[in-house]
Amino acid sequence: MRPSLLLLCSLFFAFVQVQAQRMADSVVHLHTLPADGVVLDKGWKYLSGDNPAYANPGYDDRAWKTINPTLDINDLPQISKPGIVWFRLRLSTDTSLDRQLALVIQQSGASEIYLDGQLIHRFGVVSSNPANVKAYDPLWKPVSFPIKKDTIQVLAVRFATQSTIQYTTMFETNNHALWIQIKDVESAVSFYHQQASLFKWFHVAIVGVCFLFCVLHFGFYLFFPSQKANFYFAVFALFYLTAIVLQHILYLEVHEVEYKFILANASFAFFMVGNLFLLTAVHYLLEQKKDIFYWGLIFYVIISFFLNAGPYRWGWLAGGVLAQNLIHFNILRISLLAWRRKKRGTLIIVAGAILYCISFLIFIAQGKLVNVDFFLTITTLRTVLFNMTQLSIPMAASIYLGLEFAFVNESLQQKLKEVKNLSEKNLAQEREKQQILASQNETLEQQVIERTAELKLSLDELKSTQEQLIQREKMASLGELTAGIAHEIQNPLNFVNNFSEVSSELVEELRVGPFLRLPKREREEAGDILEDLDQNLSKIQHHGQRADAIVKNMMLHSRANTGQKEHIDINALADEYLHLAYYGLRAKDKGFNANLITEFDSSIGKVDVVPQDLGRVLLNLYNNAFYATQQKRSQLNGQYQPEVKVTTLRFDGRIEIRIRDNGIGIPEHVKSKIFQPFFTTKPTGQGTGLGLSLGYDIITKGHGGELSVASKQGEWAEFTIKLPYVSEAEELTIHTDSY
Repeated sequence: MRPSLLLLCSLFFAFVQVQAQRMADSVVHLHTLPADGVVLDKGWKYLSGDNPAYANPGYDDRAWKTINPTLDINDLPQISKPGIVWFRLRLSTDTSLDRQLALVIQQSGASEIYLDGQLIHRFGVVSSNPANVKAYDPLWKPVSFPIKKDTIQVLAVRFATQSTIQYTTMFETNNHALWIQIKDVESAVSFYHQQASLFKWFHVAIVGVCFLFCVLHFGFYLFFPSQKANFYFAVFALFYLTAIVLQHILYLEVHEVEYKFILANASFAFFMVGNLFLLTAVHYLLEQKKDIFYWGLIFYVIISFFLNAGPYRWGWLAGGVLAQNLIHFNILRISLLAWRRKKRGTLIIVAGAILYCISFLIFIAQGKLVNVDFFLTITTLRTVLFNMTQLSIPMAASIYLGLEFAFVNESLQQKLKEVKNLSEKNLAQEREKQQILASQNETLEQQVIERTAELKLSLDELKSTQEQLIQREKMASLGELTAGIAHEIQNPLNFVNNFSEVSSELVEELRVGPFLRLPKREREEAGDILEDLDQNLSKIQHHGQRADAIVKNMMLHSRANTGQKEHIDINALADEYLHLAYYGLRAKDKGFNANLITEFDSSIGKVDVVPQDLGRVLLNLYNNAFYATQQKRSQLNGQYQPEVKVTTLRFDGRIEIRIRDNGIGIPEHVKSKIFQPFFTTKPTGQGTGLGLSLGYDIITKGHGGELSVASKQGEWAEFTIKLPYVSEAEELTIHTDSY
């Protein structure tokens, strides 16, 4: 009995010891923390289903199965199905780890992280309804991890995958189910910023270079359209730029897992199409025909779109990576063929293609390409290698295109120089011929010039004489007609004026004679009749005199151009008639005073004009100016100083006489009619309307000049006479040459 009891006790203690050892083995101990951190890929247990109690540290998870959640999501079929999965890990740290810790997480689903039953982080949306799950990848951004030292703690993760998501391994990315690494806070933050800055650096570098390529070579194409390689190279740069931007968004900006597949495929599609444009540009650049390899690569690129989106892991290698390398190897092939043909500058493309091959092989060796997390393996060396693989051939092609552009420009310059030399030779020969012809024909040309000048002078004189004769004939006919009409009107007008005076005298005799002998009653009636009769005769006399003035002006108008032109001093003529008009007005109106201002150009000298006609025009303009100032003085009740300014000047082959007053001005609607015959702005009986019309004809027809008016109503008016100017020296030259 006693040996049996001892055996049972021994078995019990052995069982307890085994269980304690198993519990101790399932705890992950952190004694030290390396600089690279510790990846939590061991000690995990999992169970499908959802129960909040799974987060409690005291929950018994001995029946749970072990798992490595850091594996690819497609390598863990037990958790890739829709539904909730729980992960648990027992963890302890030594007191020697006195640093603050952080978690670096990458995942392909949605998660809620609990430490000893307390929720410390949530990424995405975890839901029992698969349609509501939203997978979220923190992209290795550090999060705090408040662990206790010398204590076993339980790290529990509530995890779910988003249904209908397609995963991709393009650009050396992995889809960890749940990848957690423990680092100290400073190392985690430094690692994240260092890696992110490296990504940004090589992305910005490639984007900047591609943008310059696009702008530069599109400009080359616009300047030199026959070189189509520049156009295809610019399109290649635009596609590459777009691909790099999409890749940057994939790596650093997008956390939603469902968009990574779309961004990766779109980026690789732009890479592939851009490489085809690069291949096309090199074909045009090296003048290489598009052979079966070219069309085969286009077909393979189309297939690569389906391979990239199809088979997991190896699809993008067989589709995108292989297609890109085949395109670059084909560029090396055609550049070597062009080099064998001794195509100028081809070694530049060959060197770029060889540099691509070397860089790509080193890049593969550094990253081990397959199943490598590009974010975790990115280094400065790999960044440089990646940029070299992407830009070595484009840089070589760009340099070649630039040199080709320079060669073309130099060739054009050489051809222009040759054309210039030929032109100079032709010009020299033509100059010799011209000199010979000139020496032979000089005398004849001189004679022809002299005779032509004589004939031209004679013709000009003939035309001038003919025009004067025609004008004089017209004016003479018009003058005769006007004079005849005036004489015909003058006779009955004289009769009316004379008989109105006689009738007035008879009425006066009647008033002092028989009228006084009438009876008083009849005398009153007769007196009224005599008064009306006297007023009627007075009006007849007044209007008869006005009609007589009009007839006399018509007669003056008819003989406006009959005078002979003389050389006179314009300044003296203008000054003489100014004072004549002023003192004539002062004789009628003793109270009128005005400031007379003269500004005469002394360089005018004597001018060939008809002095009587020009004086008549000036006198009429002066009288109008004084009349305007008189009217304004009466309107302002004497609170106004009249002023008349006369200016003469010579410029541009003409002389000008300007007569300006500060009177009432001329209304705008009247200016267009002011030079019409019989139009006047003066009250009835004070103007005939022929003064300005007569002056306009004298200036324009008699002297070949211009008469214009400018005015501002209520402030000023200015008449300008413009006459053609011929100096005495020029006149003497003309008369001398005519002999």
